[in-house]
Amino acid sequence: MVVAASRESKDYITLASAIAEEFAQTAVERDIKGGTPTEQLDRLRASGLLKLLVPQEYGGFGSDWVTALQVVREIAKGDGSLGQLIGYHYVNLANTGLLGRPEQIARFYTETARNNWLWGDSVNPRDPDLILTPDVENFRLNGTKNFSTGARSGDIIAIAAIREDLGNLLFAPLPNNREGIVLNDDWDYIGQRQTDSGSVEFHNVLVYRDEVLGNPDSTDHPSPFASLITPLIQIVFVNFYLGIALGAFEAARKYTLSTTRPWIFSPAEKASQDPYIIEQYGNLWVDLRAAISHVDYVNTVIQGAWEKGEQLSAEERGEVAVTIATAKVFSTRVALETTSKIFEVTGTRTAAKKYGFDRFWRNVRTHTLHDPVVYKVHEVGNWVLNEQIPVFTLYT
Repeated sequence: MVVAASRESKDYITLASAIAEEFAQTAVERDIKGGTPTEQLDRLRASGLLKLLVPQEYGGFGSDWVTALQVVREIAKGDGSLGQLIGYHYVNLANTGLLGRPEQIARFYTETARNNWLWGDSVNPRDPDLILTPDVENFRLNGTKNFSTGARSGDIIAIAAIREDLGNLLFAPLPNNREGIVLNDDWDYIGQRQTDSGSVEFHNVLVYRDEVLGNPDSTDHPSPFASLITPLIQIVFVNFYLGIALGAFEAARKYTLSTTRPWIFSPAEKASQDPYIIEQYGNLWVDLRAAISHVDYVNTVIQGAWEKGEQLSAEERGEVAVTIATAKVFSTRVALETTSKIFEVTGTRTAAKKYGFDRFWRNVRTHTLHDPVVYKVHEVGNWVLNEQIPVFTLYT
């Protein structure tokens, strides 16, 4: 399936590119500082890009995943942290469309469009589960999540929790200022330093029954369409990895053209004429161009699955997951290679802290540890060799 870019989608991508250039101007100093990128998130709110995927009948722009993923990629070119935040926002909000009842979809989409809400999450499946305990007609939420992207800076926290009495996994969007929620400022990793991905504590937090997406009493497995949440988050990863790599490549290219000096044994007068530097740029671009082409195709695959809705079969869902896994593996390899190799084409001085060239590698390296890429290779190989599609988890 090929989705042609509409005039509107090009406008959104152009807008995202311009905003990314703004973000890039302060990316180095903000990376050193860490914390919340308040001014930049306000810029995203004002731009309208947060309601890009909200259907028009609810006050949004009614765009598609192909456009939204390109927006994620563009924002990540300027700042990997902001690329992650807007990507997670799109997926967390999409959970409403995947799991919500019609009245919930209308409510959360409308409020998001009206208020330019930013959605963060507290879902990390590697932590102990959050527990929802029935409390008369509603629920109480308890537990801690150590990794919660956008929880501090967002307006809504998407939570996943186990219902204590039935054992079913439930999702609910909560305002991040609700009583009993403690947002800790303890994210201190080497990369993605402004994603507000620290821990969140939930102390007897009231969760209203109508906030739990879908039927809170159902113990059925999610439908193939409802379980698209995992392929969606994985393709978001793919696009901001690629965006960071492209941002690194462009920053290096500009530096090489303006500042890099040829090596003392080089026959060239300028670094841009050095045959070895030219060769390395050529090799980097071959890989990046291949990644762009493949990821652009895979973005259309997830859009096609989204459009099928509840008609999506388990087999189709599994093949979508495998296809996205190929892009996850490839984008990880290319992004790590690109963000490391740029030092070889820019020269010794770019290792100086003031340039911040290392942030590209640190950002990619930090987030690509989210779930081991070797297991994505296994998913692909098991499908190719044994025709086994991956079973649904919060990672596959």
